[in-house]
Amino acid sequence: MDLYTLLKPLLFRLDPETAHRLTLAALDRLAALGPLNPLRQPRIELPVEVMGLRFPNPVGLAAGLDKNGDHIRGLASLGFGFIEVGTVTPRPQPGNPPPRLFRLPEAEALINRMGFNNLGVDHLVANLQHLGARDFVLGVNLGKNKDTPQEQAADDYRIGLEKVYCLADYVTINISSPNTPGLRDLQHGQALEGLLAALDRQRERLSRRHGKRLPIAVKIAPDLSEAQLGAQAELFRRYRMDAVIATNTTLDHSPVAHLPHGQETGGLSGRPLKEKATEVVRRLHRHLGDGIPIIACGGILSPQDGLEKFEAGARLIQLYTGLIYRGPALVREILLTLKAAGGGDARGIRPPAGACCRTNPDRSGNRGA
Repeated sequence: MDLYTLLKPLLFRLDPETAHRLTLAALDRLAALGPLNPLRQPRIELPVEVMGLRFPNPVGLAAGLDKNGDHIRGLASLGFGFIEVGTVTPRPQPGNPPPRLFRLPEAEALINRMGFNNLGVDHLVANLQHLGARDFVLGVNLGKNKDTPQEQAADDYRIGLEKVYCLADYVTINISSPNTPGLRDLQHGQALEGLLAALDRQRERLSRRHGKRLPIAVKIAPDLSEAQLGAQAELFRRYRMDAVIATNTTLDHSPVAHLPHGQETGGLSGRPLKEKATEVVRRLHRHLGDGIPIIACGGILSPQDGLEKFEAGARLIQLYTGLIYRGPALVREILLTLKAAGGGDARGIRPPAGACCRTNPDRSGNRGA
């Protein structure tokens, strides 16, 4: 029995946000022990190239666990091939009032209505500047401030993109959280086209300035019709998005409505989301083919769940709720299963394209670029 399995009953007696903070603080302290860290998971190498970046393995941490980039080293000790921090907004904001995070153990699920609580992009930038050399891929998830008018949303994403451009390996545009009023409206029609066009233009300017083209992923909701997915796919191709993360949390609480906290407002994650998220990956892959890679997220609590995402068309997967219920051992279990199944992708492996800007030292841990 591993250490997390022993500690989990104690953690689950605490308020979820308190347990979250204590766990991250403990990870930081244990990471300082190096090889003596009892939660450390030696990383399994199963390299894959996605978005022009070399990922040491295809299992990553989803955004939300470390919004401010305060705990990257501790989380990196768990064996992930990539870590995504955020969601971060241009200005600090407190998020929604607590309680705002709820466990549903019977369903191995969470409901959250956090509301992009974070210390602002400048705090994250300071953390990334002090991170030093690393040997994993780092993504930054960007959002808009709650009080930014919808017609000015693109400005918030442009600010975030410019601030982290020389520090991240890729960025994710979060337009699918259900906990910021009106945010999901940015997934559709002229609002989506205007946002993607603005980001494409901004990236071109930054690329010329820094000599690096930063990959952009877009994170979408699971609650989309076939027509909406098709329209999104067309715009993702037109404006040269580099990946799609499928999916965010769902507003459909019907599988858990009978459980304590099952009707709390917020996005549902965990096992009840698995089938819905996998189906979105499958449908999205039919629209995109291999032209734009899919990063699958949602309901991955076992190695088999991970395999199903890859079989549906994903190139990478991300964990969050599964990590809460199963602990760090889940990362290793998935990778060993993938390795046994012949997983991984050794095609054309190379260091990340443009691993640093001309004016910034390389923080990617990869040589060459």
